[in-house]
Amino acid sequence: MSAVRWGRGAAGFGRALWPAGPPGLLAEEGALGGVWGRKRSSTASPCEQDRRKDWGHAELLEVLKARVRQLQAEGVAEVTVKRVAKRVAVARAPEAGGAQPPRQAQAGAEGAAPMLSSRWAQKLDDDQRLMERRKRRLEGKLQKHVEKVAWQKQLRLEPRLLSRKLASQLQHWEQGTPRSPWEEQLAQLLQEAPQGRSGEAAAAPADGGPESRLEGQRQRLLSFFECCLLTGHLPLAHHVLVTHHSKSQQQRLLTLSMYNMLMLGWARQGSFKELMYVFFMLKDAGLTPDLRSYAAALQCMGRLDQDAGTIRRCLKQMAQDGLQLQGLFTAVPLSAEERAELLRAVLKAKPAFTPPRPPVPPPQVNTSPLLREIYAKQDPTVSYPRLHLSLKELQGLFRQQLRVEMATTVTVGSVEKVPLLTKEVLHARKTLAGLRTQWRTALYRELQETKESEAHAAREGRLSLFPYLCLLSEKEIVGMLLQTLQALPAQGESLLFLAHELGLRVFKRKQLRNEVEELEQRYSKYLHLLASDTQVAEPCLPRQHWEALGVPEAPHEQPWPMSVVVQLGKQLAEVLVRAAQMPSSLAAPRSPGTLIPVLYHVYSFRSFRQIGILKPHPAFTQLLETAAERTLTFESTDVPMLCPPLPWTSPHSGAFLLSPTKMMRSVEGSQQHQLLLERCPPAELHGALDALTQLGNCAWRVNGRVLDLVLELFTDKGCPRLGVPAPPSEAPRPPEGRQAPKGCLLPEVSPAEKAEMRRELARRLKVAREMQSLRADALYRLSLAQHLRHRVFWLPHNMDFRGRTYPCSPHFNHLGSDLARALLEFAQGRPLGPHGLNWLKIHLVNLTGLKKRESLQARRDYADELMEDILDSADQPMTGRKWWMEADEPWQALACCMEVAQAVRAPDPTAYVSHFPVHQDGSCNGLQHYAALGRDSVGAASVNLLPLDLPQDVYSEVAAQVEVFRRQDAEQGVRVAQVLEGFISRKVVKQTVMTVVYGVTRYGGRLQIEKRLREIHDFPQVCGAETPDPAGHCPVAGGRWAAGGPDTGSCLCPPWGPPAGSMGASPPPQSVQGHWPRAIRGRGGNLGPAHALPSPSPQDFVWEASHYLVRQVFNSLQEMFSGTRSIQRWLTESARLISHTGSAVEWVTPLGIPIIQPYHRDSKVMIKGGLQSLTFSSSVDTSQKPNTLKQKNGFPPNFIHSLDSSHMMLTALHCYRKGLTFVSVHDCFWTHAADVAVMNQVCREQFVRLHSQPILHNLSRFLIKRFCSDPRTSKSIWVSRLMDTLLSVPKAGTFNLEQVKHSTYFFS
Repeated sequence: MSAVRWGRGAAGFGRALWPAGPPGLLAEEGALGGVWGRKRSSTASPCEQDRRKDWGHAELLEVLKARVRQLQAEGVAEVTVKRVAKRVAVARAPEAGGAQPPRQAQAGAEGAAPMLSSRWAQKLDDDQRLMERRKRRLEGKLQKHVEKVAWQKQLRLEPRLLSRKLASQLQHWEQGTPRSPWEEQLAQLLQEAPQGRSGEAAAAPADGGPESRLEGQRQRLLSFFECCLLTGHLPLAHHVLVTHHSKSQQQRLLTLSMYNMLMLGWARQGSFKELMYVFFMLKDAGLTPDLRSYAAALQCMGRLDQDAGTIRRCLKQMAQDGLQLQGLFTAVPLSAEERAELLRAVLKAKPAFTPPRPPVPPPQVNTSPLLREIYAKQDPTVSYPRLHLSLKELQGLFRQQLRVEMATTVTVGSVEKVPLLTKEVLHARKTLAGLRTQWRTALYRELQETKESEAHAAREGRLSLFPYLCLLSEKEIVGMLLQTLQALPAQGESLLFLAHELGLRVFKRKQLRNEVEELEQRYSKYLHLLASDTQVAEPCLPRQHWEALGVPEAPHEQPWPMSVVVQLGKQLAEVLVRAAQMPSSLAAPRSPGTLIPVLYHVYSFRSFRQIGILKPHPAFTQLLETAAERTLTFESTDVPMLCPPLPWTSPHSGAFLLSPTKMMRSVEGSQQHQLLLERCPPAELHGALDALTQLGNCAWRVNGRVLDLVLELFTDKGCPRLGVPAPPSEAPRPPEGRQAPKGCLLPEVSPAEKAEMRRELARRLKVAREMQSLRADALYRLSLAQHLRHRVFWLPHNMDFRGRTYPCSPHFNHLGSDLARALLEFAQGRPLGPHGLNWLKIHLVNLTGLKKRESLQARRDYADELMEDILDSADQPMTGRKWWMEADEPWQALACCMEVAQAVRAPDPTAYVSHFPVHQDGSCNGLQHYAALGRDSVGAASVNLLPLDLPQDVYSEVAAQVEVFRRQDAEQGVRVAQVLEGFISRKVVKQTVMTVVYGVTRYGGRLQIEKRLREIHDFPQVCGAETPDPAGHCPVAGGRWAAGGPDTGSCLCPPWGPPAGSMGASPPPQSVQGHWPRAIRGRGGNLGPAHALPSPSPQDFVWEASHYLVRQVFNSLQEMFSGTRSIQRWLTESARLISHTGSAVEWVTPLGIPIIQPYHRDSKVMIKGGLQSLTFSSSVDTSQKPNTLKQKNGFPPNFIHSLDSSHMMLTALHCYRKGLTFVSVHDCFWTHAADVAVMNQVCREQFVRLHSQPILHNLSRFLIKRFCSDPRTSKSIWVSRLMDTLLSVPKAGTFNLEQVKHSTYFFS
């Protein structure tokens, strides 16, 4: 059959112009005359006539080409063949020159130029290829349809029932008479009493025992059924349900929701017989139908227009089961079309029934006393801010964002240096383009074969990946895999990581909702609240305005189990490995032209664990480098939004337009946080929802001047000192010569030298990997900044399980480093006003790290003294005096210099419109919360809760206290204390002091201090010893000597510490301890006096010094913050006892957000087969026991984090009421320079209001009610101890919180 007949059949045209008879009779000249002769009258439209004429031309071409082939095959004279071929060209003439008689066309063709003939020949070839492609496409579609029909016939729909009674009833009814239709059988079946478990028992597993271990399998089965329904494979889902139901062990996995899901699926198709099969299985499993079950049955009856008697019996049985008819329309989530069919069936049995109107939810009012003012009605002081953009501009931005999310990916230009387009570069790009075409074809083939294999497994009743592979089109999956190949680093990536990422990308893309038109209408109305040129009837919060528009709640998406995510991603990764091949000549030019894999699988050790890695072939990596393609592809949810985000209205509805986002981020597969939020009354979450919406509504733009300077360094060789990573070409290379890796094979190399070579090689590889990671992170950030340079954009926010907020965009936001923050500024500016310039100057001095303990006036004066340097930095940042480079935050300091320069040079600085964000940072905010909780006067004074003339710097105070301890130990002869003289500074102890209140351990604190000590340039990097001792060890610290003789050797100090830059450590060996027979027991010192040792270099004592200093820091904090330590101990002990009762720690923040700690004992999950078996740790929240160590260590810092997030949200909401622009980086609050004073006042007031609540006593009451009120566990020894602990709340001190309102340096 030709392509013409395929096409006409598919298009639904009338009678085909396909003549009958043998081919030899088709090419008569009369046929040409019949087609191209006198114009026939027709009632068809001109477009339809043109379409028919085109099809006639195409058919005629097919006929003539067939005649040419026949004549050539029969050996007819060449002149005859040419004559027929010429008619082929003649047949094309009407398309270009109108419909002329064939003989005239032939005459014209004989006199035409050769160029015209060749053009018609080319046109004929093009049309022929087009027809062939259409034919193949249609044949492929038909073949798939035939295969699908044949495949579905192999699926079993009839159930295998375990109950003999029900099995006999089913057999009898299948052979029943017309007097016992299926509908009547359903009514009788509903009256069958369930035997065995109830629906609730099936759906909710116990907290412990064998039943709880089935939860993971149930989640996987449920996700399989959901995907089958999404992809139109309902018969497959039914087949798997039948297979599981027929085996008693597997039947335990099935829940009522699974049966209901399939019944609703069959009801939508009007397949009552299959729905009956599911009802039989539901009864056979001992389950009781619920509202969803009856809704499915009645909906199907409505579609089939069945008699009223059966419907009445069905409704009667529903009433006997205690289910209300109104509940079908209020409690069951159905589409409008499904509700209409359901109502149709009900009205047939009850014509007078009136469906209840959608319930008007009662006014939900947040009951938190902290939020009473936020939700007060008709407050004349409210002045909600508006955007600086018009309604028309915002609508245009909405359409741009909509296109981005519908495309699912965003491609941006890379900021890497563009190479010259040499022949080598052009050839590499051409080679890559050809390879990608081949890979695309191979990926399609491999993907289809994988689908066939998985479909075969599904036909056997197993849970295969087939429906998951059908969620996205093959084109989408192939594009995603090619992007993965493009982004794979040269050193490779863990197979487990790749599998997880690929699986998540499929899950996220399948969630895109398709309600574009309705969304566009409602969003346009929502923009009236935000646009600069519109008005609303009554000012309100964005969430309130969105809910007033009557927007329906988005359906909640069930997360996939982690095992499904990893298995799906692993399958896709293996498809990529099999399909991606390249000629071996790319790797070895003289090799034969065989195909070799682009990716290969190797094993490597990471952190003492052997893991599988997928690495690209070096030849492919080299090809990419040579081609130097400068594009990057991101998921649409990984880049900032181009329009204001949707307001948060529920735990799973807000932020992006089409891509569902969770309000509380968590590990994929984890459900405990989401379940807590779902059970929480909606009004209790209003504070968190509105705060997240307010943070996301801040409009941003890129600071172009700073970006240009950063790009200048980035495209050169970077500048690590300024936070601009160097390119891979600057990474350390493997050692050469005798120290090269091959040198380990030389026979004369000693074991010590081999060990040193391995350490050096590992160190260099580690540094290279870190440089590559930093470079890639900077590349993504700078490329996105360049992409958004001239645009306004928004950063939607969500939060972690503690309530701390984060932007959804991971690569480009204001939570990053100094460089990342300097690239951003507010899109909406505000005049500086009378005090804005002063705040800019204060902020600039704060960024330098100087004058920490000076007053605000002294900082302003210092800025005035430095004005010449400030202006020089703004005008000549790279060629001037470069004062800004010496600041603690150099890039932010430079951006501030530029803003100050523009302001002071403006005709009227008070009218200068500033877009620059000014920061106000808490003084060790964790300690501030602890001091307020315990009303600790001493601690409050140290962290600026008291109004003082000068700011107190707790980090400097701790450093001073540590220095006192060090001096005392040095006088007693403690060597490490003597070596540290002059090296204890604020910077060395700051990170540990800052994080100790957030639960950092001594081990973690030691690593922090070690890192700071290694950054001090005065610490020598090599040992000062020149010769070994008689035993062959270093006389300074006891390390082994690297090589044979003292003249050529070197010391391997410190022998017990890791190489420079490493994060691990181990205790000193016994040989080293022998140098100090008795450890010095000073204040935390662990090394004794070395009486006969030479003076060591400080670097030799990095390990000992970090151990010594971390102990002194903890001791200092214990003396300075005694109340803090008592609260920490109380929280830690409470969490320990709660976890011993078998529960995870829960609490509710002052704003009403429910919190649960996600620390459980890990269970190992293995996915076998393929390239390798993947093993990963999984924590199924509801079935795993809590991890006691993590629960008790995590509770104090997590509780404090929940308090600082509550303080931030309160400040954000009150600033929004006052019309301020406000964003935060946890305890660092940002606003315009003109509004800093107002923000500071709000910040202090809300801190006092927060801590005026009895927070610890409220926590104690909640924990007692949650964990000690169950009579079944009240006799447990752990519960009784927990009760005693919770009742002994730490006593508060005498500090007066009202003083905070007058503390200038509380946040400064």
